[in-house]
Amino acid sequence: MTRQPTREGVIAAAQSIADILPPTPLLPVEIGRKQCWVKAESLQPVGAFKIRGGWWRLSNLTEEERTRGVVAVSSGNHAQGVAWAARKLGIKAAIVMPRNAPKVKLAATEALGAEIVLYDRPGEDRDEVAAREIEKRGAVLVHAFADAWVIEGQGSAGIEATEQLGRQPPLILACCGGGGLTAGLALACPDSKVVPVEPFGWDMVGQALAKGEIVQVAPDAPDTICDALQPPATRAINLAVLQGRAGPGVTVTDNEVREAQRFAFAKLGLVVEPGGAAALAAALAGKLALENDTVIMLTGRNVDPAAYAETIDPR
Repeated sequence: MTRQPTREGVIAAAQSIADILPPTPLLPVEIGRKQCWVKAESLQPVGAFKIRGGWWRLSNLTEEERTRGVVAVSSGNHAQGVAWAARKLGIKAAIVMPRNAPKVKLAATEALGAEIVLYDRPGEDRDEVAAREIEKRGAVLVHAFADAWVIEGQGSAGIEATEQLGRQPPLILACCGGGGLTAGLALACPDSKVVPVEPFGWDMVGQALAKGEIVQVAPDAPDTICDALQPPATRAINLAVLQGRAGPGVTVTDNEVREAQRFAFAKLGLVVEPGGAAALAAALAGKLALENDTVIMLTGRNVDPAAYAETIDPR
């Protein structure tokens, strides 16, 4: 039987991560006359919250599994989180990445010592590529979001934010791809309303929550600048956690995301990648009613320099 994530696991993950990483800042920001807080996961050593799930998953491998090594699938941030943890723990890691992933993410993953296996997006099924690599290597799959330990690791950010705030926040806005962070936060903060924020046309978690079943992305889904938030569907393990715990999802457009990137740069002094700015975009665009002490997740900073420069100064 597949292991299911638990709140106890999230708490244990938070303790383990606190032993190796300082907490990321909780920064005050006023939006719509509400006192909110930005959880700056963009300041993690790999530039994204994914270091949490990567560390917790790999540190829970058995000795036999460690000798076999790991395979992960990612457009960049999970890749770096797994590569960072693998290097720290002395585990071999291969990362299946799309050729069109941002060059900065490809280079950073390689610099951490991971082997990169490229595939064509669109055109090839990334899970099939990963399955071939796992069979060839005898390695362990570290899924980006459909893994109990990864979900627990991501949820450690919610334990941290609660300690910083002194209570569970009434509302948490989470940038959402497959639902690993959103599920982890829902476990970490059972008294909070956790809302997944996804790119327009890629709201696979929001649609799954609305329908009560897994929904596949449409074949004509629109392009999005949020490269980190494009899984074709959530998974059962995530939906099982989120049903009854997460609020209805909201979507944001590319223009709203760019506005959030500009806001983070100008008001917070933070570089934020498109996918990492989705939750802030929803708050700024008034997609839902904010409350005092709302926590907004800023999940990554790994931008393409040219695209980011054009966003910040679009002349």
